[in-house]
Amino acid sequence: MPLSVVYPLARGAAPVLVLLGGVIVLGNSSSWGQATGVVFVGMGILLVRGFGRAGDVGGVSFGLAIACCIATYTIVDKRGITHAGPIPYLELSMFLPALAYAGSIASRKTPAALRAELGPATVAAGIATFGAYALVMAALARASAAPVAAVRETSVVIAAGLAATVLHGRVGPGRLAGTALVAGGVALLRLA
Repeated sequence: MPLSVVYPLARGAAPVLVLLGGVIVLGNSSSWGQATGVVFVGMGILLVRGFGRAGDVGGVSFGLAIACCIATYTIVDKRGITHAGPIPYLELSMFLPALAYAGSIASRKTPAALRAELGPATVAAGIATFGAYALVMAALARASAAPVAAVRETSVVIAAGLAATVLHGRVGPGRLAGTALVAGGVALLRLA
């Protein structure tokens, strides 16, 4: 399953699924501007990342399954923060999975191997990850889930920009059009 198929589908379809799930399942309302903005962001991300090989049914299926997971946890988190603030909610929702993961890794590695992996970079990555998702939780506390999900996925545009400037990758008309669609979609979300 090529990343060039799975990643753009997962990231581009998730905001659209969040919007649909919010409206159909939860009965949330949405404006045409919001819906159009989310669709623009989703389409733009697909163009920025590109589709890779056509006809990869396994990759398409896997990408859409991941998009469903992203959409589900975004909607669950949106509902969850109605019962606690963003940081306490994040702490409570991550505590048990973090313990289970740590226990699983500890059962497979020696204490010396675990200590060797624990350094400043590991701690910084953990703090940065927690901080980044705390910001997502704060955004979900203040806005509808679909626009938050759409804006989260704009990191694909940043990655494409860095690929062009730092890695000197080719950025063709499709990627430029995708960037314009993402920017337009985010602007529509801001105005909606």
